[in-house]
Amino acid sequence: MKASLTFLGTGTSSGIPMIGCDCPVCRSEDRRDKRLRASALVRYGGLSILVDCGPDFRRQALREGLRHLDAILLTHNHMDHIGGLDDTRALNLCESHPVNIYCERYVEDSLRHFYAYAFADPKYPGAPEWQVHRICGNTPFRVRSNAGDEILHWEKGFGYRHEKPLQPAADTSVEVIPIQGWHHKEKKLSVLGYRFGDIAYLTDMNLLEDEELEKLQGLAAVTLNCVKPGPHYSHFSLDECLSLFERIGARDSYITHLSHLLPPHAAFEKQLPPRVHPAYDGLTIND
Repeated sequence: MKASLTFLGTGTSSGIPMIGCDCPVCRSEDRRDKRLRASALVRYGGLSILVDCGPDFRRQALREGLRHLDAILLTHNHMDHIGGLDDTRALNLCESHPVNIYCERYVEDSLRHFYAYAFADPKYPGAPEWQVHRICGNTPFRVRSNAGDEILHWEKGFGYRHEKPLQPAADTSVEVIPIQGWHHKEKKLSVLGYRFGDIAYLTDMNLLEDEELEKLQGLAAVTLNCVKPGPHYSHFSLDECLSLFERIGARDSYITHLSHLLPPHAAFEKQLPPRVHPAYDGLTIND
């Protein structure tokens, strides 16, 4: 089953250019140095799957002409990865379905806190319509097409009426393998990466244990995060990133979640080993 992945954003939490910064990377005219917050769109087995939905989601969706999503997979609960979820209201309207969100329990708890209005009963008219599916970092799960989900009918002044589909849709689903990592070496925050066939997307980690590395064998492409050359308390350093790429042994490896502390794209690419690349917004990779 073939997979492709488009990097919607490849920047760290501040994006590039960063507000108030006049460094060479932030002033670069190379479009590959214009980095929105990290997110990816995966096409896999006929499904459209978004990984993370940060505060730049609206801009990313408009740039890509996005009109359909089967699911959103969240890696963790930081706002640069969940801060755009309110904008999925537009998909409720144009698709007439709730948006399926897959995440760990603590991430769901954060959604219920930050987006309390989306879970309220009665719900404010026009608030996001979501179906949250709880997943575990150690267990593969299936993501299904949203074609057979409830149908939403908008009623002015009331909100959405929910209707069951007249007949079940074809069972189109794919298996996704979660990769358990940590955003801090003292295991203070769980982060999930995801494997879609022969492509794996991992971000916001600085600890990946050996048993998880076993899930990453035989890949065509893998991504890891790096925000600066030297050590960081919650992200891989460049040396750590390159060492993991070597251990994983994918055909091609991509660095994402980059900050302005790394060189401009063109210079950075020349510094990297063969088949290791800095990702950039809009880049699409295939397995």
